[in-house]
Amino acid sequence: MNALRGWMAVPECTEQYSATTNSQNEWKTHPCELQGQNWAATAPNIAKGPCGLVAMVLGKIRWSRDDLAEQARRDGDAATLVEFFESHDRQVLKYVGGSFSCVVLDPTAVRVFAAVDRIGQVPLYYATSASGLVFGSDAGSVAEHPAIDRKLSLQAIYNYMYFHMVPSPGSIYEGIAKLAGANWLDFRNGHIEIGTYWMPKFIETKSANLRELGARMLEIIEQSVDEAARNRKVGAFLSGGLDSSTVSGMLAKQSIGSADTYSIGFAVEGYDEIAYARIAASHFRTRQHEYYVTPDDVVEVIPRIAAACDEPFGNSSAIPAYCCARLAAADGIGCLLAGDGGDELFAGNARYAKQKLFELYSQTPNPIRSTFEPMLFRFPSIGPIAKIQSYVRQAKIALPDRLETYNFLHRLEPIEMFEDDVLSVIDRNEPLRLQRDRYAAPDNASALNRMMYLDWQQTLADNDLRKVGIACRLAGVQVAYPLLDDTLIDFSCSIPSALKLPRQRLRHFYKEAMLGFLPNAIIEKSKHGFGLPFGIWMHTHKPLQSLAYDSLEMLKSRHLFRNAFIDQTIALHRSEHASYYGELIWLLMMLELWLMSHNLHR
Repeated sequence: MNALRGWMAVPECTEQYSATTNSQNEWKTHPCELQGQNWAATAPNIAKGPCGLVAMVLGKIRWSRDDLAEQARRDGDAATLVEFFESHDRQVLKYVGGSFSCVVLDPTAVRVFAAVDRIGQVPLYYATSASGLVFGSDAGSVAEHPAIDRKLSLQAIYNYMYFHMVPSPGSIYEGIAKLAGANWLDFRNGHIEIGTYWMPKFIETKSANLRELGARMLEIIEQSVDEAARNRKVGAFLSGGLDSSTVSGMLAKQSIGSADTYSIGFAVEGYDEIAYARIAASHFRTRQHEYYVTPDDVVEVIPRIAAACDEPFGNSSAIPAYCCARLAAADGIGCLLAGDGGDELFAGNARYAKQKLFELYSQTPNPIRSTFEPMLFRFPSIGPIAKIQSYVRQAKIALPDRLETYNFLHRLEPIEMFEDDVLSVIDRNEPLRLQRDRYAAPDNASALNRMMYLDWQQTLADNDLRKVGIACRLAGVQVAYPLLDDTLIDFSCSIPSALKLPRQRLRHFYKEAMLGFLPNAIIEKSKHGFGLPFGIWMHTHKPLQSLAYDSLEMLKSRHLFRNAFIDQTIALHRSEHASYYGELIWLLMMLELWLMSHNLHR
């Protein structure tokens, strides 16, 4: 089992935490590998130290000290961790990197220490009480433990509708949390402490040499791809964008003519980007494999994706990602290399450029603004005046709140969406508060770098990486993210904001560095990815329409959302804005299918 889980209890409460429950429960059918009087643990990499400590590792730790790296090669990460932790305690986190979650148990002290990698590539969930702690690499395994009350969190439902996923540090279950990237937890005798062991240090220098920095970046990426591909049969996702093309190109550089790349297409205008994938495949001479996703595929795969997620997940591109991974698995590929992370490290998301325009207004002196704004808003809101008024209104909203201007839960009144008893127990400000805290976390950072850090914690850790991870796990292949290598993350922090995004040119530094390596057509193309034309297909494909609308009808019985809201959403999708309301229907459908597949009720 490629998972990590276990528990620790104070001695007098051990019976409550022992997995003596019905045979359908994972803790009974798959008992932990190691167990003591007041603890139990299982992981792919597990070791017990001479002093009684037990260490578990899921994923791969990259040790920054040569002696520790050598020991890990010889004895494994868990054995290295348990030995070093005995002498250095939590200071061990100064020397770890990579993509991992790890746990150390100290049964004598009734202590659990745990941590996840910088970005949160390998999740870790936990639930705690005064008598013990349960942990696991997925929310479902923690929720199934006999000491945990498996209860749906209404706050998480609200957060899901806001973010299209359930963001850390919360989870879909009440009382179960997940560690955010670069966080650790320390549980001792019923008391828990959470902390951060790493924070990026962004550098703004005016003496940066673009040519030298570009050469260094190419070198780091090549090394990262080489390490990810070593000693296993690998392929690469290839959408035809900057990042997947870079990873595919580096893979092809190592195995000329024999690198396998996998792409997805859609027979829908405005969604099919496979032409760019073919440009990259031809340029790097890869063995290109393609599949065109159909509405029938979507109908077949949607319930499987919903069931495979351990929390509700609303990113529709999980469907094409799965179809792509399934194609690779059929070819015997053991691991796919994904290009996720480049946009968030090197300023590739369109919202960064958009927010830069709004920030210009916030730099206007207050006396000028206080004179200009009353005059502006005396005019009727028509034509160009209406656009200027809209710009000023948005510019006056501070970051990061402005990022959510078009969020469904700001455009629609929550009181019109949710039932009264749901609204009575949720905190509508929690999503924005979470974003504000993360946006403010880095010291001495520009607005651009703060937005990117926010995306590391949210867009990457809780959305994009979960999407690709779910797709690959369901298809039966592993996944690696070469562009989230620690060395590349640190390097990206040394690139000045003015080089990452001068004027309105997204990914400026990265694109300049890639001249001569990537085809020009790919360097200059706009960002796209594996977007799914769900809203468009629903207009004409009856089975897909039935799956979606039937799911929404079933959702009514859960009394989470007002029936009138669900009916109105369906009506608006049928009559106008298929893509816009298709996204809202997707969120509601995936929520219902997830609740149904996991047998959860309010």
